[in-house]
Amino acid sequence: MHIRGNKRWASLLSAVLVVATVSACGNGNSNENAGSDAGQNENAEKEVTITLMTGNAPDTVNTANALVDGFKKLNPHITIELETGPGGTELDNLVKTRLATGDMADIFFYNSGSLMKALNPEENMLDLTNEPFMANVIDSYKPTVSVNDIVFGVPAGSTVAGGWFYNKKVYADLGLEVPTTWAELMENNEKILAAGITPVIGSFKDTWTSQIVVLADFYNVQAQAPTFADDYTAHKATNVSTPAALRSFEKLQELNDKGYLNKDKLATTYDAGMKMLAEGKGAHYPMLSLATPTIAQNFPDLIENLGYFAQPNDDASLNGLTVWMPTSAYIYKETEHAEEAKQFLAYVASVEGSQAISEVSKPVGPYLIKDAVIPDDVATLVKEMLPYFDSGKTAPALEFVSPIKGPSLEQLTVEVGSGIKSAQEGAAAYDKDVEKQAKQLGLEGW
Repeated sequence: MHIRGNKRWASLLSAVLVVATVSACGNGNSNENAGSDAGQNENAEKEVTITLMTGNAPDTVNTANALVDGFKKLNPHITIELETGPGGTELDNLVKTRLATGDMADIFFYNSGSLMKALNPEENMLDLTNEPFMANVIDSYKPTVSVNDIVFGVPAGSTVAGGWFYNKKVYADLGLEVPTTWAELMENNEKILAAGITPVIGSFKDTWTSQIVVLADFYNVQAQAPTFADDYTAHKATNVSTPAALRSFEKLQELNDKGYLNKDKLATTYDAGMKMLAEGKGAHYPMLSLATPTIAQNFPDLIENLGYFAQPNDDASLNGLTVWMPTSAYIYKETEHAEEAKQFLAYVASVEGSQAISEVSKPVGPYLIKDAVIPDDVATLVKEMLPYFDSGKTAPALEFVSPIKGPSLEQLTVEVGSGIKSAQEGAAAYDKDVEKQAKQLGLEGW
C-alpha cells in the first residue's frame, strides 16, 4: 500500500498593472475623453480563466475551493474553474492519460514523491526552480517534487507525521517521560505492561497499519545511512545488507517478542485501536498523524489526553520525525496561461494560502511554508510535532525519495509483528518483493 500524504511560507504580492495616464492636447473634450478611455482599456487587467484539476475526496475539494476563493479576492480578473476526478489509482490513471493526450488542466493537484516522478515531470510540468515564491517553501520538501534538481511543485496542505501516539494520562499515572531512545521506550513499555495496560496497540486486521513501525523509522535510517535512498534505488543497498534499515524490522519484531502488543492484534481494527488508545486501554499506537481527525470526531473529550512523539533512534542525538508530504500543486508545461498559473501557485505557497486551508481543514501536522502557523485550536498532539520542524529534524518518508515500494510490505510486517517471520526473514522477503517492482519500473541497476 502506498501511504500518501492525505491533506494540505512570505506573503503573496498581487500583481498590479500600472495604468498610464493619457493626456491629450487640444480643446476638444470628446477627443480627450476618448483618449483617456482608450488608455484605460489598453492597460486594464485582462480577464483570464484557468483550470485546476484535483481528486474528489471531500477534504481535497474543500482545500482546493478555499485556495481558489482566497486567490480570487486578490486577483479578481483571474477565474479558476475546478475540475474534480476520481481518487486513488483511478486518479493516477486519469492524470497519466490526460498528460499523454495533451488534455491536462492548467494546474493540477497530485501526489509528491515517487508517484509524481513517474509522470515524467521534465516533459509534462513547468519548471518552478527559480520562481521567487519557491523561497517560501521549506527545503526538506523540495527533493520530493524534484527531478535532476529541477523543482516542479509546491505543497498544497499540511504534512502528515509518522510516529507514536501516546496516552498522557497513562504516562502521568505511571510517572513516565516521553522517550528519546528506543531503549527508553522499551523501559516505558515494561512499566506499562506491569500495570496491566497494553503497552503498544497492534491493529493488524487492517494490514496497512502494521507498516508504521518500519516506515516511521526512516528518519533514523537516513540519519545513520545518509545515502540509503539513492543506493536503495540503484540496487547498491538492501534492507538486509544495511544495518540501519534492518533495524526497522528488528524494532517491530522486538515489540512482539517482548509481549508488548495486544494478544488480539490480528483481529483488531484501526478503529478499535483508536478506541483503545483514547480510553487508555493501550498506551502507545504507532500511527500516522492523519488519525487525528478520527480521534477528534469520535472522542472529543479525550483527545487532549493524547500526545505524539517521533519513533526513537537508538541514539538520542539522532532522533527525528519521518514526514509524509502533502498533495502538491503543479503547472502543466503546455499551459497557455503560465503567468496566471504561477500567480496561483505563489498564493498556494504563501502564509495566506496556508491560512485559507486552515479555515476549512484543520492541519494534522505543520505546514511546509515558512512563517505559516497552525491554528491555536488544533489538538495539542499536533503542536508537539513543531519542535522537530523548528530544529530541522525531519525527513521525508522513503516513498517520497525513492520510487521503490513493494506491494507486499504490509503482509510482511504483519508476519514480523506477529512472530511468523523474523526481522531478517521479513527484510529479505521485502528485498525480493522490491526487486520485482524495480524491474517493472525499468530502474538502472536492476
